[in-house]
Amino acid sequence: MKPLSLTMSAFGPFAAKQTVDFTKLGENPLFLINGPTGAGKTTLLDAICFALYGKTTGDEREGSQMRCDMADDALLTEIEFSFILSGNIYRIRRVPEQPRAKKSGEGYTVQKPEAQLYCGNIQGQESLLVAAKVSEATAEIESLTGLDVDQFRQVMVLPQGKFRQLLMADSKEREKIFSQLFQTHIYRRIEDKLKQQSSQIRKLVEEKRNRRAGVLQSTELASDEVLTAELQQLSKQVDEIEQQKDNVASCLVKLHQEFEQAQQLDTDFKKLAALKLEFKVLYEQEQHIELLQQQVSLGQQAATLAPLLVSKQQREQECLAAQQVSQQAQTQLEKALKSLEQSHSRQPQMAEAEVEQAQCAVQLEQLEGLKPQFLIVQRQQEKLKGVNKQLHEKQIEIDQLSSELKRVLSNRQAGQGQLIELKQQASALLDIQQRQSELQRISEQFQQWRAKSIEVSEHRKQLSELKEQGIKIKQQRADSQQFLHQVQFRWHAGQAAKLAAELKHGEPCAVCGSLEHPAPAIAELQIPTEQELEAAQAKLTQNQERYTQAQSDYRNIRQRAEEALVQCEQQRDLIGHYAESSLEQIQQEQQHLALEFTKAKDAQQQWEQVNSQIEQWLSQEQTLQNNLETQRAQLHAEKEQVNHLQGQLQQLHQALPSDLASVDAFNQRTQGIQQHLVKLNDKLQKMRQSHLDAEKSAEAAKASVAVTQVSLVQANDALTKAAALLTEHLLKSAFEDELQLTAAYLKEEQMSQLRQKVDVYQQQKLSLSAQIEPLAQRLENRESPKLATLKEHISSYEVQQQDILQCWQERSGRLTHLQQTLKQLDMLDGELIKLEQEYSVIGTLSDVANGVTANKVSLQRFVLSVLLDDVLIEASQRLQMMSKGRYRLLRKEERAKGNKASGLELEVEDAYTSKVRPVATLSGGESFMAALAMALGLSEVVQAYAGGIKLDTLFIDEGFGSLDQDSLELAIRTLMDLQSSGRMIGVISHVSEMKEQLTTRLDILKSSTGSEIRHVLP
Repeated sequence: MKPLSLTMSAFGPFAAKQTVDFTKLGENPLFLINGPTGAGKTTLLDAICFALYGKTTGDEREGSQMRCDMADDALLTEIEFSFILSGNIYRIRRVPEQPRAKKSGEGYTVQKPEAQLYCGNIQGQESLLVAAKVSEATAEIESLTGLDVDQFRQVMVLPQGKFRQLLMADSKEREKIFSQLFQTHIYRRIEDKLKQQSSQIRKLVEEKRNRRAGVLQSTELASDEVLTAELQQLSKQVDEIEQQKDNVASCLVKLHQEFEQAQQLDTDFKKLAALKLEFKVLYEQEQHIELLQQQVSLGQQAATLAPLLVSKQQREQECLAAQQVSQQAQTQLEKALKSLEQSHSRQPQMAEAEVEQAQCAVQLEQLEGLKPQFLIVQRQQEKLKGVNKQLHEKQIEIDQLSSELKRVLSNRQAGQGQLIELKQQASALLDIQQRQSELQRISEQFQQWRAKSIEVSEHRKQLSELKEQGIKIKQQRADSQQFLHQVQFRWHAGQAAKLAAELKHGEPCAVCGSLEHPAPAIAELQIPTEQELEAAQAKLTQNQERYTQAQSDYRNIRQRAEEALVQCEQQRDLIGHYAESSLEQIQQEQQHLALEFTKAKDAQQQWEQVNSQIEQWLSQEQTLQNNLETQRAQLHAEKEQVNHLQGQLQQLHQALPSDLASVDAFNQRTQGIQQHLVKLNDKLQKMRQSHLDAEKSAEAAKASVAVTQVSLVQANDALTKAAALLTEHLLKSAFEDELQLTAAYLKEEQMSQLRQKVDVYQQQKLSLSAQIEPLAQRLENRESPKLATLKEHISSYEVQQQDILQCWQERSGRLTHLQQTLKQLDMLDGELIKLEQEYSVIGTLSDVANGVTANKVSLQRFVLSVLLDDVLIEASQRLQMMSKGRYRLLRKEERAKGNKASGLELEVEDAYTSKVRPVATLSGGESFMAALAMALGLSEVVQAYAGGIKLDTLFIDEGFGSLDQDSLELAIRTLMDLQSSGRMIGVISHVSEMKEQLTTRLDILKSSTGSEIRHVLP
């Protein structure tokens, strides 16, 4: 990624719009960002980092805190950054959250954060990638660059005070950075996949084992051996029980056969006894059957005489019926004559009704002549009634309008009074908004000041602890040094004693060459070994390193404490007297202002609503007044119309008869006469019809009497003839009179039933004889069987069979269950063997890939360690050049203590001491050179591996002031070499030598109205 341009508006110390055109600095420039303290040098890096990720390089200030206090209210704080990446030109615009002036009206509103990302080409064509959402823009930038904000700060920007982070990162942090840079996530996925497969296999093995234990536990047996032994025992028991079951079943079959034969014999004996009893009953019915036969014979004779008897009986019925009809005709004639006589007596009443009918017709004709006048009166009355109704409704409407007018007038007067009060409340809205904005700024700065105060306290506490620790370590170093001197002295004294022990009289000394040895050395103390001497030396070296590290830590913490204290004092100056308050008090004041703001805002809205309502009430008042006047005029006109109609009705009533003063009286009289006339007509019609009916009835009754007399004579003659014929035939038969004949007569159905009874009796008698004779011959000389004894034998064997069957079912069921269990165990054992074989491969691969080994190096960390070695080779070349061959960076290959991940820690080899020590022991300037060398080496290796990430830009903020003159020249030479390979490098520094050597500059000019940027080219 290479920057093209950077535009800042009201950002940091830049009050106006400032643009940095990186293309003016040349192709792959090495340029200096120069300016006084506080001018805004680091702000340039903050702007680039904020444009890309929405955060600053130091991550100490939010985007909402970057607005310039000196900027014009109309100017929006925003950053626009253009850069080229992979042949495409990208442009991103980002706006932080900030208060801005309202477009209409007074006061401020909150500008929400937003971001737009465009992708274009050299021809100037652009396409929108992200429209406004901040998180989407950040995610897209991370996808394009392959770096998140923390990684961007560590490999492309070395912020002020942050250059040691990449150098001092532990294995875990460095693994995260390098995996993103070199795109080694595939190895991590391989680790996770193997770990997942291994876990699944372990889980399956555990499930299979638990299932096998559950299967075996269901048999309530302790082991497979006990299961096998019980299977063999049960198999023998089941065979023996099956033999017993078959024997009992055979005996039961024989007993059931004997019982069936005995049952058949017992049935035959019972059947013979029943047949004999039935035959005896039939024999006792023989006399009754003979009587039935005689009754059938008499019935046949009576059947031949029955027609003559029936004929006589019919003639008797006909004669009786003729007599009854003749009597009824005579009675009817008497009634008809009596009705005719009554009709003749009602003739005078009929004449009176005819006269009254004529009088009613005349009266009705007279009333019809008056009907038109009464119709006129009725119409006038209905019209008057309608007008009175309209008059009443109009009066109600006028009353409603008056009431509504009073209500509107009252509301308007009350609203005008409320309007004055609301306007006074809403007038404080602008002042409250300004106080809220100021108090919000103070609240944020108060929290920052309190956080810095806590940080200062923590630093002071750490300094106190480090000071005490340093004193202890210094004492330990002195003790180690004194102990080493003692051990060395004892060791040298021991060596002299050893040489003295080997001296011989007359032989020269190996040290001084003397032949005489007057006072040879004697070992007064125990001589230390070389191992003890080396251990004492190592202890001293260790304490020396600890003391050096403690001094370095103390200096770093003290520097941080001083910086935090300065920032704390600055924050305190900004909040003024609020420093004596608490955050709760400020928040309470904010809450109070928020309530006042809400009340004022509500009052303003209510004022607008009430003002609008008053205008509506004025309009309603005018409309109601006009409607009321109109309705009153209409009411007066309707009252005049009522008076006119009442006068007309009075004149019409005077022209009508006095007894018919109203239309209702006229209608009632007309209806009364009409109803009376209808009754008279109906009465006359009924009287005339009654007289005519009486005359007809008399004539019909006389004719009916004559006809019935003739029919009676004919019926008597027929009866006499039928009686004589019946008497003649009775004398010739076995019957003495009609009574005997009637008693002996039977119907055909009765005759058939009697014959059937006789025939059934004869058939039953023959059938019983045919059954008794062969059965008696078969049972001759045989005895009845004893069924109870046989049942007892069968029951005994069935109980025995049930016991054996239950025992067989229990043993057989247990045998089947154990056999199935054995099959399941064999199947599970086979599956477990396969899973264990699979786990022996997958599990081993998973342990190796995930670092579950002695060295605790995972697959990804192993790959990254190889890549880190390449980076360290490149970095060491530059570090050796900048340190004049003294330092070289190495990867620590020793395993870390405990469970801490290892494999990516760094060490530095010191050529002056020929020792390897932690990178934390480097001084501030040495750390800067090492961090710079790491960043440059990382850039080379990442692009060499073509991992999709281009690190062709580097910004360095301060750090050069910690270098001496020679190291500074070497660092600048290294940056120039890097520039010549196609990199853009920007350096922020106060060092005057940097300004002399780097003629391409961006000068930041500081003023009271805001900083400005000027391009300085050679």
